Amino acid sequence: MTSTERTDVLVVGSGFGGAIAAYHLAAGGARVVVLERGPWLTGNDFDHDFKLGSSYTRAFDFTVGDGMSVLGGNCVGGGSVVYFAAMPRAPRFVFERHGSIGRRMWPSAVSRDTLEPWYDRVEEAIPVTKQEWSDVSYAGGLWAAACDHAGRTANPLPSAIDNSKCTNCNWMMAGCRFDAKRSLLFNYLPGALAHGAEVRPLHEVQHISRTDDGDYRVHYNVVDDEDYRIQAGSGTIDAKIIILAAGAGATPVILQRSEATLGTMPNAVGRYFSGNGERLNTAVLNEDKVREVLGLSRGDGLAYEANQIGKGPTVASWDRLDGSLPEYSRFSLEQLYFPPGLGTILAQVPGATGPSWFGVDKKELLKRWRSWLIIFQMTEDDNEGVFGPPPATGNADRISQQMLGVGRLRYNPTANTLRGWAEADAEVKDILERDGLAEVAAWTNDVVGAYTVHPLASCRIGDDPDTSALDDRNELRGHPGIFVTDGSAVPGALTVNPAMTIAALAERAIPGIVQAAQQRGVNVTYGAPSPDGATSGRQGAARLVPTLLHR
Repeated sequence: MTSTERTDVLVVGSGFGGAIAAYHLAAGGARVVVLERGPWLTGNDFDHDFKLGSSYTRAFDFTVGDGMSVLGGNCVGGGSVVYFAAMPRAPRFVFERHGSIGRRMWPSAVSRDTLEPWYDRVEEAIPVTKQEWSDVSYAGGLWAAACDHAGRTANPLPSAIDNSKCTNCNWMMAGCRFDAKRSLLFNYLPGALAHGAEVRPLHEVQHISRTDDGDYRVHYNVVDDEDYRIQAGSGTIDAKIIILAAGAGATPVILQRSEATLGTMPNAVGRYFSGNGERLNTAVLNEDKVREVLGLSRGDGLAYEANQIGKGPTVASWDRLDGSLPEYSRFSLEQLYFPPGLGTILAQVPGATGPSWFGVDKKELLKRWRSWLIIFQMTEDDNEGVFGPPPATGNADRISQQMLGVGRLRYNPTANTLRGWAEADAEVKDILERDGLAEVAAWTNDVVGAYTVHPLASCRIGDDPDTSALDDRNELRGHPGIFVTDGSAVPGALTVNPAMTIAALAERAIPGIVQAAQQRGVNVTYGAPSPDGATSGRQGAARLVPTLLHR
C-alpha cells in the first residue's frame, strides 16, 4: 500500500512542544505538517462567558479519569491559548528530585544550569516580563497583603502578557480577545507557517505504523467542527520523523494504540503520570477583617469583595520553594481568580465535617459568596498515574459535543502526595485564617477525583530505560525517529507552572531531532534565530548543541 501523502516531519499537536518543533524544522528546510485535534481560533472567536456551547468548550479538553481528571487546551496553539500565561522557571531542586523511584528521575545531562540557555531561547521568542506591583490584580494584592501579615513573602509572577494591550478583563482562561497574551499564535506558529509548515486543525491522530521503506505512517481522523464525537473523514500521512506533542493525556494513548503496529513500547509509556501535585483552596473572606487587619480599601467603600478586574494569577508565594526542605514538603501558592460559576462548583464549606460541595450548607455559603480568593497549590507528587488500555479512538470516550470525555487514567495518591497536599493546605489556612481574615477549605476530590491543568510525565525522559520512555534527547526508546516534546516528557512535578520548562525542553530537543532527520535523508539544518529574527538566544545555546548529538 502506498500512502497518498508524504512529508519530511509530521508533528502531532500545536502547543509548546509541537509549535517549537514545527518552527525549527520548517525554518531548517524540512517539509513539516502539523496535525492539531482542536479548531483554529483567533481573538474574535473568544467569548467572555463560560456558557456551555461557547468558545471555551471548543478550546478545552476535560477528561475525567479514575482518581484524576485533566483539563487541557484543545485548539491550534494548545494550552498557550487558554493558560494564564504564568512563565516561571523551575526551581533548581526540582532537577535533583528522586520521587517514587528513589533516585534522581531527571537525566544526568539535564539540570537547571544546563537548561538555562534553553529557557533563554524561549524567553527571547515569547517575551516574558516580571509584572510590577502596579500590574497586580485586586486578588493578587489581597494575597500579597495576607502573606505579609502572616510573615510570608509574595512575588509578582513572570508572565507572557503584553501589558500595553491587556485590558485587565480577566478572561484569560477563555482565550484573549485582545491579543495581549503572547500565545504561540503570535510567535512560533506564524514563524513555522512563514517557512512553509502546514497546520491542519480538527485532525486527531489515532496511531502510527511503519511503512515498507522504514518510514512512519500516521493514521488520523478528521473531527467535525461542531460535534467532536463525529468523524468527518480519515487519512494517512507518511513521514521520516514523527514528533508527538499531543499533551501528557493524549501522547501516551497514541503510543499505546500504536504498539500493535510498531511493536513493544517502553515500559514507561503511559506510566509515572504526574498532575504537578496540584490542588485548590477557596478562602471566604470577612470584608470587615480585610479592612481592619490588612488595611485594604478599594476607595469605593469596599475592602475587596472579589473585584474581578485584573489578570489570572499575578502573585505567588514561593517561601516553600526551598531546596533544603525534605522532598514532598516544597510547594508554591499562587493566587487565582475564577468567575463565580467556576469558582463555586467544587468549593467546600469551611469547617464542614463531611462532604459539603453540595447541600444545605453549601447553599447557605453561596448566599454570602461575595468575597473570596482561590489559592492554587503546586506540590510534589509521586508520579502515581497510570493509563489503562486506550479507547477505540482519541484519548477518551467523548460524552458531549465538545470538551467532556471519560479517559483511562488511574490515579491513587500515595502517602507522600497526600502529605504534600496536607502541608500546602495547612500553609494556606495559616496565612488566610489569621485574625479571622477568612475561612479556608480545599476543593473536593469527590466529584472528579484530583484534578490538574498541568499534566506531566506520562512519557518522560530519563537515563533508566525501566522508568523513562525517552532518552535524554527526547527520542522514544526502541523507535528511532519518533520524538516526544510535550509535557509528557517532563519527568515529574515542578512545583511551579510548567509551560516555560516544557518549552525549554522542546528547544533543547531540536538539535537531536534535526540530526536524526538528516540521518533519515531529510535536507534540514539547525540554527534558526528566534521567530522574530533575534539571535542572542541562539548564540547562548550554541555551546550545548554538540552534547545533544549522537557521537
